[in-house]
Amino acid sequence: MLYKNIHIGEYIKEMVDHKNISIERICNFLAKDEEFVEKIYESKSVDTEILLRWSKLLEYDFFRLYSSHLILYAPPSAVNKTNTSKSEKTPQFRKNIYTQEIKNFILGRIESGEMTQADVIKEYSIPKSTLHRWIQKKS
Repeated sequence: MLYKNIHIGEYIKEMVDHKNISIERICNFLAKDEEFVEKIYESKSVDTEILLRWSKLLEYDFFRLYSSHLILYAPPSAVNKTNTSKSEKTPQFRKNIYTQEIKNFILGRIESGEMTQADVIKEYSIPKSTLHRWIQKKS
């Protein structure tokens, strides 16, 4: 699964088909009509409240797709480290949490020859020691 271009409606439709959930059940759960559901399938983005309901219905964390995108394609910047004032209302994350899906995605790109280890380190800003640890565990 590529996390670079997310079309959430397609992912939702794919999961609905995989779980074989009826349109009636979906409409009842979301309290919406079939036309609304079809529009969701065609939508590149979805309101977060609606996405949360889809996540509950389909028992799948669709937000993880976006978290994975952030980890892979928007790593924290080393610039502006001086502006580290912490907000009491916003949680602060110390480091990236790489899910098994992310690890498999990256290792798959290396194994297929699509990217070298150096390419992965450069493109995704993954520490060299972290990448080597993943490779050793996979072996």
